[in-house]
Amino acid sequence: MAVKIVTLDELRQHTTKESLWALLNGRVYDVTKFIDEHPGGDEVILSEAGKDATEAFEDVGHSDEARALLPGMLVGEFEKGPNQKIAMAYQSTAAAAAMENAVQQTSNVFYFVPLAALVAYFAWRFYS
Repeated sequence: MAVKIVTLDELRQHTTKESLWALLNGRVYDVTKFIDEHPGGDEVILSEAGKDATEAFEDVGHSDEARALLPGMLVGEFEKGPNQKIAMAYQSTAAAAAMENAVQQTSNVFYFVPLAALVAYFAWRFYS
């Protein structure tokens, strides 16, 4: 039996509670029937719909029992090609922008806090 190849467009068409596919480790799974049974709630799965959910799945540390359910939900392999690279590049760019924004905000705080402490010290010395 040939393995079905799932495209990015097909994956993005299945992002609702009525039809939900998840991409994990290069394979696409139909998790529609499992949404109501998911211990973390349906919002967790729905938030990863239409994109690569591998990192979110691995970060949680799913049990062996959860992993044992996956073969029964397998739809097929995710396509390997330019669409996948575009999707991954978009996610990487968004993550890099978020990180740069966080670093910039933190840098501003670390600049003004010592400056404010120095001004407060000299004001205290001047007025006392």
